[in-house]
Amino acid sequence: MFSPEGPRLRELAVQALSSVERGYDLLAPKFDHTPFRTPESVLDAVASALRRTGPFDAGLDLCCGTGAGVDVLARVCRNGVTGVDFSAGMLAVAREHVRPDGRRVSWVRADARALPFGPAFDLVVSFGAFGHFRPRELPGLFAQVHSVLRPGGCFAFPVVAPPPPASRASWMLLAFDAVMRVRNAVWRPPFVMYYRAFRMADVRRELECAGFDVELQALPEFGRRRDGSPRVRLVVARRLP
Repeated sequence: MFSPEGPRLRELAVQALSSVERGYDLLAPKFDHTPFRTPESVLDAVASALRRTGPFDAGLDLCCGTGAGVDVLARVCRNGVTGVDFSAGMLAVAREHVRPDGRRVSWVRADARALPFGPAFDLVVSFGAFGHFRPRELPGLFAQVHSVLRPGGCFAFPVVAPPPPASRASWMLLAFDAVMRVRNAVWRPPFVMYYRAFRMADVRRELECAGFDVELQALPEFGRRRDGSPRVRLVVARRLP
């Protein structure tokens, strides 16, 4: 994160004291040099799983950031792909750096909670964006995804298993969320970014309520935990007719 290519501590502090949109506009030129970008190993594993699930025609990367998910769509979709994000800065970087061979790419600035599309897509993917939505926003978010998918279309996203409750990683995530809640209680505008607000049981219930049939697929590239559960799953939610 603090390599010469990545943001400095002061830049991250300024970002954290901005709104989500403004913060990502500021971070955009260096975002791909931070741990916040989805790792290539996850992108490759999701692409492999979607090849087994597809084929697909048109694809949408929801909250696309600098466009890593658009590259995944280009590998599994036969027609055009679209990236949507509300940060103009992130989209500017995506337009400059992401040019998949043989695919028409569109970039659209819009809020995921108010998508400007009809039912035009066969696949929607999202990577690492759900911490920016409060739990009460999930029903509306999933309803928006449902509205832009054709019947039978898929909404797919990876979910990493939470660390054991007593582990150092678990305490670090809880501490981060606590700091963010304090920051949002005393500073405006809020910066919504929480690691422990996206609970799989709640997500599955809300997806089903929105009209999806939900399947969880283990991503074998990441192995299993000591209890035998997958370290990383792919949520594949198929829109019902």
